[in-house]
Amino acid sequence: MKKLIAIILSAAALVLTVGCAADKNDSSEEDIKGIYVEISQEDAKQMMDNDDSNIIIDVRRQDEYDEGHIPGAVCIPNESIMTEQPEELPDKDQVILVYCRSGRRSKQAAQKLADMGYTNVYEFGGIIDWTGDIVKE
Repeated sequence: MKKLIAIILSAAALVLTVGCAADKNDSSEEDIKGIYVEISQEDAKQMMDNDDSNIIIDVRRQDEYDEGHIPGAVCIPNESIMTEQPEELPDKDQVILVYCRSGRRSKQAAQKLADMGYTNVYEFGGIIDWTGDIVKE
């Protein structure tokens, strides 16, 4: 539990540091991008183990998801995440853990979610590096 609190505090400090780096005199509110946090897969596993209210998002296509995904993950393909809030994510303050195959699409999706106003988005790379359980359909 202490480690989880340390992770969350570290993430918050990072968000505050990055957020403070933007010079509001040089850009309008519209120009400032939302912020997500990149975490290690070990940190993601720990967050999953310690809090079952997190939502795990697999942003690969449905056929990729069906081949194997992290237990409890919800498939929301990156291509379907645009400017409208996904119905699977009604709470913009909920902790959202995002992954894909290699980490490229998860970074894109995490940024889009952060830009939509989601405040607790954590990106942890790709399932190709995942050492935890995988559910196969």
